[in-house]
Amino acid sequence: MRDDIEQEQHEEEEELFEHHKIIADKGQAALRIDKFLSDRLPNSSRNKIQQAAHSGNVLVNGEEVKPNYKVKPMDEVSIVMPYPPRETELKAEDISLDIVYEDDSLLVLNKPANMVVHPGYGNFSGTLVNGLVYHFQNLPEMEGNEGRPGLVHRLDKNTTGLMVIAKTELALSHLANQFHDRTSDRRYQALIWGEPEDETGKIEGNIWRSVKNRKVMDVFPDGDIGKPAITNYKVLRKFGYVTLMEYKLDTGRTHQIRVHSKWIGHPLFNDPEYGGNRVLKGTTFTKYKRFVENCFEICPRQALHAKTLSFTHPVSKEWMSFDSELPDDMQAVIEKWERYTAQREA
Repeated sequence: MRDDIEQEQHEEEEELFEHHKIIADKGQAALRIDKFLSDRLPNSSRNKIQQAAHSGNVLVNGEEVKPNYKVKPMDEVSIVMPYPPRETELKAEDISLDIVYEDDSLLVLNKPANMVVHPGYGNFSGTLVNGLVYHFQNLPEMEGNEGRPGLVHRLDKNTTGLMVIAKTELALSHLANQFHDRTSDRRYQALIWGEPEDETGKIEGNIWRSVKNRKVMDVFPDGDIGKPAITNYKVLRKFGYVTLMEYKLDTGRTHQIRVHSKWIGHPLFNDPEYGGNRVLKGTTFTKYKRFVENCFEICPRQALHAKTLSFTHPVSKEWMSFDSELPDDMQAVIEKWERYTAQREA
């Protein structure tokens, strides 16, 4: 087992590429490494460097260090990332946007499935941001949000639903504060495997990258690793082996609903990263297995939709609420489960 872990670590190290290397001067005074690097790297905020350090991507003399490490004279400081550095300019692309509301300060849109929100490794075109740059000039950016103009929050590539985009610096700052202070309201609907014991509940557990697979997140309930995360849930409809849920987020961590749902034993329906893309509840009959596989084909993604979004308008101070219909793929799968449940109970 240990050999497998060491091999996995070795393979992971081979995939890391150096972005920056700085050798401290002979007369370097003791200084926290996050401050040391933020002073020397353009367009890199201290918060961004701290996140890199927590992810194990800041090295001193070849060893991982934390953000509070004090740089010493002649230290060799490197920042490494799991993909090669690439300088990219945001390209405007004529991508259709499903805008449900717009004024001079912001717009609210409905994001489809299979759309990445902002450019990144492996997705430098065809993203929501590429479409925004085409449709709107001079969208604002905030420190730590470089390359993501107008973005206040994100949705995963295959999560559908409502997003708010800021068109001015005032709107971006105001909306970002609301999301940080939890004064906005976001509610999602999802289909999960199984039935929770309680009709309503709260899931609490720090979230950070999995130590086994850095491409997915994991829950660290002891609180010594990761960022605090709180997910509130409510059962909407039960279909025997799957359940339609409503989720309300108190925090906004990467994959929060998906990883929290898996942690309590109820992965999202057809979520490949978190184990929901196989039969987890139900019978062993071949006919039932074919039924589930057919549902997977109809909704070939995690069944998660950002259904409602509410916030205070940054200029008018009006409380604004938006609601969206479930996308066709989720609605079709729910209808199939309704018919299946009705037949079982008949």
